[in-house]
Amino acid sequence: MVNERDLKAIIFDIQAFSIHDGPGCRTTIFFAGCPLRCKWCANPENFAGKRHLMFAPRVCKWHTGCRACVDLCPRGGLHFEDTGPVVHWEICNRCETFECTQYCASESLKICGKIYTIDDIIKILKRDCSNWGSEGGVTFSGGEPCLHDEFLLALLKRCKSMHIHTAIETAGDVPTEKFLMLMSYIDFAFIDIKNMDDEKHREGTGVSNALILQNIAALKASGWPGRLVLRQPTIHGYNDSVENAQKVIAFMQVHDLYEINLLKFHRLGQTKWEQLGMEYAYVTGGDMAEDTMQELQALYLNNEILCYLGDKTPF
Repeated sequence: MVNERDLKAIIFDIQAFSIHDGPGCRTTIFFAGCPLRCKWCANPENFAGKRHLMFAPRVCKWHTGCRACVDLCPRGGLHFEDTGPVVHWEICNRCETFECTQYCASESLKICGKIYTIDDIIKILKRDCSNWGSEGGVTFSGGEPCLHDEFLLALLKRCKSMHIHTAIETAGDVPTEKFLMLMSYIDFAFIDIKNMDDEKHREGTGVSNALILQNIAALKASGWPGRLVLRQPTIHGYNDSVENAQKVIAFMQVHDLYEINLLKFHRLGQTKWEQLGMEYAYVTGGDMAEDTMQELQALYLNNEILCYLGDKTPF
């Protein structure tokens, strides 16, 4: 049996004062690593389940004469041209030492991800808890928090022993046994449902939707007492059709689910894709008209399913 003190996880962000990730004011913990590769993802830095480099050329001070990172990489991952520094991602994506970040005053070169222990997280929650109010707590997000099942389970048990309200944002693409075990310690859940068509789901995320739908059904059948809100990032031309909505509605009705949150597509993560040396698929396209969002909402409401748009989920 693994000793709790030996458990570690890579966290790529921790946000206090979150108000859209569950009831009340919350602290949201973003785990690194995800089995999905959603083409529209706003947090692509969470794809890799390890620490890695990010480079923001727009804040680099090379034009002022700064060359602090020159020759720091022992593997030749960085060199300068007349237009500024050039990152060789095929080298940098394998890096574990990040020498180039050590003297970057502008933090245009930075390490994404930090290793935390259970005690590290608990100290942060103790720091923040006075700001939560009576309904707040901690939300585990990512990436996919359920990938870190041993760490997350131990952390959830500690939270429960401290009477901390727990929430999760998950795609649910993990083995059902592990999923149900983790969810037994969760009070509130957002579970993503990207597309009901398996082929379209693979096209947009890189994985099948079969396990995700199975886990949602299994969770409901288990008698889990928490509150579940399905969530769909809504993207024009991908999952905004009436046909897809009707399939979601049918699935929800079969499994006695009655809440869904439709998120309107945005490009807030585009610069992150660029900082990771990756191509963003939605430089154009995907935009949702407000009237289309309202029409989809009406379709759910007419089928006696509560449907919330954007950040309007009532907690």
